[in-house]
Amino acid sequence: MQSAIETLIVDGDSSARQLLREELDLIPEVRVVGEAANGTEALHQIAELQPDVVFLDLQMPGMTGFEVIQRLRGTWLPVVVVVSAFKRQAIDAFEAEGVDYLLKPLNRERLRRAIEQAKSLIGKPREIARELAKIEAANDPPNALAPPQRLVGRIGREYFLLDPDEVLALQAERELVWIITQKRRFLANEPLHVIETRLHPASFQRVHRNAIVNVRHVRKMSALTSNRWLVTLSNEAQFVVSKRQAHQVRRILQEEWPARS
Repeated sequence: MQSAIETLIVDGDSSARQLLREELDLIPEVRVVGEAANGTEALHQIAELQPDVVFLDLQMPGMTGFEVIQRLRGTWLPVVVVVSAFKRQAIDAFEAEGVDYLLKPLNRERLRRAIEQAKSLIGKPREIARELAKIEAANDPPNALAPPQRLVGRIGREYFLLDPDEVLALQAERELVWIITQKRRFLANEPLHVIETRLHPASFQRVHRNAIVNVRHVRKMSALTSNRWLVTLSNEAQFVVSKRQAHQVRRILQEEWPARS
């Protein structure tokens, strides 16, 4: 017998929570295990109840739904179904990123399709992490420089969403790609050249065909030869800059370091 899909409802409006619960109660394979009225409660209950699916309202007082997703930490990442009364402009952003969402007032058939989509992700932490990153990307303000998406890293069977600012470097070793932070190394789930397309070019620079560094974490550049340099990062990790990339790396660092002083 298939186990029930455990769900958590997060919405600042008690009436909206009740309506969604009533609709979910009509679906035999779904079991509502909790409700939360704000972001703080949501994070607490996600950690405690470990629901399979979270129906998350984005427009809550205090901590928004986007901020809840940004604060998800630890080893448990639920499938998130966005619930919102957002205007068309925001919905276009969701659709552009391939994000599943529910509009208020709820449509019963649309809700059932969202459940089916969520079912396809349950038990697949890597895919869930990708979906959460896409929801964050849909929060980019219009006509503004979009903040980079968080990166998905893995240690064993646990997946983590990493802020680009905490990433010091990325390094390819044959078929593996490592995401390097101050104290840990995570396995990436995509090739280096694919990850590079989502990194902010003002912060990340390829120093070698197998390595990209966060220039904000560069602490020293040492000349090895006239065309080769050794870059030392804030965690003492070192990377040799290839001849091909030496000029570009020097140029970016000349722009970055004066800004610190």
